[in-house]
Amino acid sequence: MMTLLIVGGIVLLLVVIVAGIYNSLVIARNRYKNAYSQIDVQLKRRYDLIPNLVEAVKGYMTYERETPEAVIEARNSAVNASNNAAGNPGDPAAMKGLAGAEARLAGTLGRLFALAENYPDLKANENMLQLQEELFSTENRIAFARQAFNDAVMAYNTGCEKFPANLLIGTFGFGPAELLASTESPEERKAPKVSF
Repeated sequence: MMTLLIVGGIVLLLVVIVAGIYNSLVIARNRYKNAYSQIDVQLKRRYDLIPNLVEAVKGYMTYERETPEAVIEARNSAVNASNNAAGNPGDPAAMKGLAGAEARLAGTLGRLFALAENYPDLKANENMLQLQEELFSTENRIAFARQAFNDAVMAYNTGCEKFPANLLIGTFGFGPAELLASTESPEERKAPKVSF
């Protein structure tokens, strides 16, 4: 009888430990999914601003059609990648696809803004200035949301790697999640050189 109570107590303790590990991983996974939804909201906001920006630019750039069209193409690619990532945040392929699409979009937007510098009337246009300000504000929000997402993914991945959770994650269908890499190029990350 005593042996049965001891074995029953050990089994109950193991069930409580496994349930605790499972629940903590579910909480961590839900946190990074929620953090991704904050990125998704900001990305959608930016994607909605881009067509307005392109339309404002098209009115001034009568001979430049390639760059605005490239921006719209990159935007559509980024929307598709974002929708794919929203379906499974943390999936390595989806996160890499989103990071690549966002990098292409950032590159084409950079070319659009550089091209807009050649048009003084466009630079002074109130609508263009407002759209630029909203876009830059959204970029900051995306950066903060990306940081929160990456922090949540790191906490989840750390939970998956801890003992004894690392022995159980495969059993319950948990796996590592992918961070959302920055879309800045290595050149953009370098500190500017200042000389006097």
